[in-house]
Amino acid sequence: MEGQNQIPILCVVGARPNFMKIAPIMRVFNREDNNFSAKLLHTGQHYDQSMKVSFFDQLNIPEPDIDLGVGSGTHAVQTAEVMKKFEPVLDTIQPKMVLVVGDVNSTLACALVAVKKGVPVIHVEAGLRSNDRSMPEEINRILTDQISDLLFITEESARQNLVKEGVCEHKIHFVGNVMIDTLLHNLECATPVESILTNVNNRFKEYGLVTLHRPSNVDDPKVLSSLVETLLNISKDLKLVFPVHPRTLKQLQLYDLLQVLEQSDIQMLPPLGYLEMLGLMRSAKVVLTDSGGIQEETTALGVPCITLRDSTERPITLTEGTNVLVGSNPKCIREAFDSVITTGGKSGRIPEFWDGRAAERIVEVIHEWVRQAKI
Repeated sequence: MEGQNQIPILCVVGARPNFMKIAPIMRVFNREDNNFSAKLLHTGQHYDQSMKVSFFDQLNIPEPDIDLGVGSGTHAVQTAEVMKKFEPVLDTIQPKMVLVVGDVNSTLACALVAVKKGVPVIHVEAGLRSNDRSMPEEINRILTDQISDLLFITEESARQNLVKEGVCEHKIHFVGNVMIDTLLHNLECATPVESILTNVNNRFKEYGLVTLHRPSNVDDPKVLSSLVETLLNISKDLKLVFPVHPRTLKQLQLYDLLQVLEQSDIQMLPPLGYLEMLGLMRSAKVVLTDSGGIQEETTALGVPCITLRDSTERPITLTEGTNVLVGSNPKCIREAFDSVITTGGKSGRIPEFWDGRAAERIVEVIHEWVRQAKI
């Protein structure tokens, strides 16, 4: 129930990676003993009915109070459309603060509108840096951090990045990783592998999981062809399961690579919901991916991860976790895979504060910040 003394806060999501980050935060905000009235706004940057079922419903995220319905477009068009549609909503709701998560276009767009209207911005998952400005997400991260009033970080290296960029230390708070809050909260509900894969048998007790969607990997025909060839080679030694991202499917069709995969032993699947992916990750012998979030999730699960990128904004998965960085070079990929097969891969450890309570710490800090600032 909304009380007279509750503080209005507007939380923003826009794309799949945001959903897993906002779920535990909304869960804490919705407790009866907190002093916030939290509304959820979905920009519609990525949205369809199947996504609603597989992410919002599975994660028990409340139905968004506002859906801007922006849809797809170029980075410039999408960012501009979010800003245009977000401003009148901000004027109507008049929240005391806006909370954004991650690094998608919606994150930057809503943060820009809020700060220009004099509304404080809170950024969850701040300070991560790949040091590769060819990635749109890197630009979103840097700019959002520069205009945020509260910055919540998942690892201490993020603090160093922010201080180096001139962010005042008193704005930075190390709270842990809300992605891991969601993972631990849902682990017991993860879909069993047997319910996902149609041909589970004695020969198929071990498998590797593959995800690909980064433009650097799927938009260049030479890179994508090389990766497909490498995966085909690996699949001779270990069964591979490959849920295919819509962007990747389009490129595989464009470059005449889809039929090659369909005729191979690689089991291709349509995009999966969170609980299905969690089930596949938990039981995989190895994960080959270019996803940022999966690097963190595999570290939390103790599953070896081979990241098909030249850089990562999540270095703690390399220094403390189960992740190795190999780029798209076939020789490096194969060597990392062979290491997993022969030695079991990196064992790693769970990083500090990846304990399922990051959202609680975030809300505690916001509450104290509000009290001191007398918002």
